[in-house]
Amino acid sequence: MAKYYVNNNAQSNGDHEVHKDGCIYLPFVKSKKYLGDYLSCQSAVIEAKKTYSKSNGCYTCSNACHTT
Repeated sequence: MAKYYVNNNAQSNGDHEVHKDGCIYLPFVKSKKYLGDYLSCQSAVIEAKKTYSKSNGCYTCSNACHTT
C-alpha cells in the first residue's frame, strides 16, 4: 500500500492531481491533502473526487490514472 495525496491547487485545466508519496511533483505540506493508504491510484482518485470533482492521477507517479 502507498500513501496518496491530492494537490489543493488546481492546474491550469482545473484538475487537482493525485500523487503517491515520494513523487518528485508532490506539493509542499500546505498545498496537499492526505487521502489515505491505497493499493492503487484508482482508489485514491475516487477519494480525491469527494473533495475535488476534477481530480486526475499524476502522469509521473500515478500514470494508470492520468487522463490528459
